[in-house]
Amino acid sequence: MTRGRVQRVCFRPSPCIQEMPVISIFFGIIVRMYHREHGPPHFHASYQGHEALIGIADGALLRGSLPPKALRIVREWAARHGADLLANWQRGVDLLPMEMIAGADADD
Repeated sequence: MTRGRVQRVCFRPSPCIQEMPVISIFFGIIVRMYHREHGPPHFHASYQGHEALIGIADGALLRGSLPPKALRIVREWAARHGADLLANWQRGVDLLPMEMIAGADADD
């Protein structure tokens, strides 16, 4: 796998100060993860101006919002790629580069 691309993200209402690696892109949804954030392990998903934090363990919507169909796709993708997401979270904790994860459009 290749390293994630870094893209500037502003999560409202948080200030725009973090740069997060992109770890997956599918159906216009961009998934990012940042190594300096607090637990529980989670990722950021953005789609058409909406942004959300999603828990890795259970797919819980921790903050923000996504349109219902996008949220369903992201949760299903996260359930199939939970081990990959947790491995990336650990890579972040260990200050190692994150890896790209196949998107939902590549899943069978």
